[in-house]
Amino acid sequence: MNKSDLKQIASDTLQHYENRADAFWEGTRNHDVSQNLDMLLRYIEGGAPHTILDLGCGPGRDLVALTQRGHIAVGLEGAERFVEMARTHSNCEVWHQDFCNLDLPDAYFDGIFANATLFHLPTAVLPRVLRELHATLKPRGVLFSSNPRGSNEEGWSNGRYGVYHDLAAWQGYLSAAGFEELTHYYRPEGLPREQQPWLASVWRRA
Repeated sequence: MNKSDLKQIASDTLQHYENRADAFWEGTRNHDVSQNLDMLLRYIEGGAPHTILDLGCGPGRDLVALTQRGHIAVGLEGAERFVEMARTHSNCEVWHQDFCNLDLPDAYFDGIFANATLFHLPTAVLPRVLRELHATLKPRGVLFSSNPRGSNEEGWSNGRYGVYHDLAAWQGYLSAAGFEELTHYYRPEGLPREQQPWLASVWRRA
């Protein structure tokens, strides 16, 4: 996969969200991801407030939740319309960056919340991006991720590019990037496994 391919994937996927920004906000603003937020915060060491990067923050729902819990939340988002919405809804700092072209400070964040975002990264760039996320965490910082799971299919679906990792593949990518696994689970909780399409996992910068 060459640079032109990667640029097209990022552009088309972001445009998908740009075109549906208002509908996306209305459809997701009341989603309950408190279990995921709790799991990230449970493993961060040291006293609050923590500095948290909401990677792919969308319109800002989780920035608000993190701020309400007393933490310093910073958003990062590639879709320009979402950046504007997130700044308005959360009053947080929001960086306009493409996942494939990150510019992150070294050892800055206590935690990273990547909820339904990292699956958009092609496997060709995923190892590099995970190393960049590792580097922007403070020593022993924590990364939370939640992705729609599958059998490692990769490609376009309904106008968005995605990779649907299984647990073993995801563990391999994170371990290779220097993370150690703390826990993983499937969502929504309380349902049979075949009705749990989301794989959530928590990792520490080793």
